[in-house]
Amino acid sequence: MVFRRRTRRMCGLGCYRPGPLWLWKALLVFVAIAFAGQLMGLIFNKSSVQPATRLLFYASDVQGPPLGSCRPHTHLMFLKTHKTASSTVLNMLYRFGEEHGLRFALPMGYQLGYPLLFNAHRVKGYQGPRVLDFDIMGNHMRFNKPEVEKVMPEDTFYFSIVRDPVALTESSFAYYKEVAPAFRKAKSLGDFADNPRQYYDPRLRNNHYARNLLWFDFGMDHNANFSEGLALRGEALVRRAFRLILVSEYYDQSMVLLRHALCWPLDAVVSFSLNARQQKPPGGAGGGGGESWMDKAAAAAVAAAVGVRGGRPPMRAPPDLSLTPAQREKLREWNALDWHLYQAFNRSFWEDVRRFGPERMDQEVALLRARRDQLARVCLRNGGRPVEAQRIRDKGIRPFQSGVVKILGYELQPGLDNGTTEACLRLIRPEIQYKDVLDAKQFPRPQFVKGPPGQRPRGPAMAVGGGYVGGRPLWNRERLPQGAGEGAGPRGGWTMAAAEREWLARQNQTSLLRADAKGRLR
Repeated sequence: MVFRRRTRRMCGLGCYRPGPLWLWKALLVFVAIAFAGQLMGLIFNKSSVQPATRLLFYASDVQGPPLGSCRPHTHLMFLKTHKTASSTVLNMLYRFGEEHGLRFALPMGYQLGYPLLFNAHRVKGYQGPRVLDFDIMGNHMRFNKPEVEKVMPEDTFYFSIVRDPVALTESSFAYYKEVAPAFRKAKSLGDFADNPRQYYDPRLRNNHYARNLLWFDFGMDHNANFSEGLALRGEALVRRAFRLILVSEYYDQSMVLLRHALCWPLDAVVSFSLNARQQKPPGGAGGGGGESWMDKAAAAAVAAAVGVRGGRPPMRAPPDLSLTPAQREKLREWNALDWHLYQAFNRSFWEDVRRFGPERMDQEVALLRARRDQLARVCLRNGGRPVEAQRIRDKGIRPFQSGVVKILGYELQPGLDNGTTEACLRLIRPEIQYKDVLDAKQFPRPQFVKGPPGQRPRGPAMAVGGGYVGGRPLWNRERLPQGAGEGAGPRGGWTMAAAEREWLARQNQTSLLRADAKGRLR
């Protein structure tokens, strides 16, 4: 009896009539249909998109003809010359190095001491010859091989890129109009070409952008009077230092030669044009001979130069770049040393193509372009066309804007899986942002455990600049004195900024001060 009462009481709390059986059957059928619909949608989504993208990069059947038994080069020095498509080449090096876990010889800012001659202590983390192994060097510098050899291994592959000095000057005038005094004074590029000496003063800062810029970047005196002997000696110096010189007007052919020289897969040298400036409509001033996609912005150089002058230049109308045939010849005469280099290495380039085989070259160029188009369809919105920076939704991949010209960028295709998104992002990430990404990976910021005022922080051993001492960061050896400037914490306690500054001072400050002092004395 008691048991029956308890049962009725429990049913009163939780028992209920299930309702008609047909209602439950209908609900079960509805749930099954909904689940099946979701499952089928997921299957179709994966089968139609993900395999095509997940297996897209470095698939063996699209990497071009086999390269034989060669081993890929992983020690590389690229002299990043100005206005020569070098930003696109640097992106290629950044991608390859990041994907293979290589160590970069990165600047502490965005350039390796440019426009001063390169000094090894400009490399972040450099601690002396052969102390650390660096694999890739490619940021803007003024070439100085003895100092480069202190940083890079003996088997390093050196290469660079050149461009017709007339096209180079057109691009340089557009980007550095507000930076180089010689350009700033001229009304137009044609005006400058007619009488460059009227505007050019070799003593003024940043005027190196206005004359023999290639010769300057290769580390030679760009203001020297032209002579056949001087030009031949300079050419010989470049040939001894570099194993391959690319030509920006023939960028795709250059990438084929470079791929075979480095023994790299095709995807490693496929790239999209980066830091290209927006061109005027057809028929407008500006010229360019159809080479507009190679007009690169040395964004860091502009940022540094403009910063020295105390802020961004005022926005003005785009510069007039139109040139008559006679003015183009005058620019070649004005840049006679650059013109000699370009002609010499253009001839060498086509000799390399002839040895490679013209028909074979045509086939591999077609393969490279088809691969680029394929990746553009997968990775990029708007059919792969570059867009203005303000139209790019992701602010993290907007290119730096230099002066009055508009630098174009790209937007990623929506709906990509995570792996494909990351691979596509590497292809379009602007130079400055990419350098920051690599810097953060190579020099992770240490995590300190905050202690009492005046006591050194405790934390895991972290490598900054590649060094550990006694299982602790290099800067944990000593405590800052009481009141040691803005970096110190309350009562002289340690802060992250103070610790980083101490280490950087130990490693680089003396050399940097010497280099800067030399620069001021010049």
